Amino acid sequence: MADWTEAELAALRRAYASGTTRVSYDGKSVDYGSAEDLLARIRTIERAITGTSRPLPVAGLAGFSRGDR
Repeated sequence: MADWTEAELAALRRAYASGTTRVSYDGKSVDYGSAEDLLARIRTIERAITGTSRPLPVAGLAGFSRGDR
């Protein structure tokens, strides 16, 4: 696992929120090819920090019954 910093993650999130693909932090600068590339990097770092190796599901299926049918 690489050692990512909170400063790097915060810079990536700021860049994504502002719509730019150029990120600067700690005297470094990186150009990402697209917003999707930038978001993928953010997700990779978030998973590494939380210790998960795969994305968690975002939706489920719920069922219900009125009981009279």
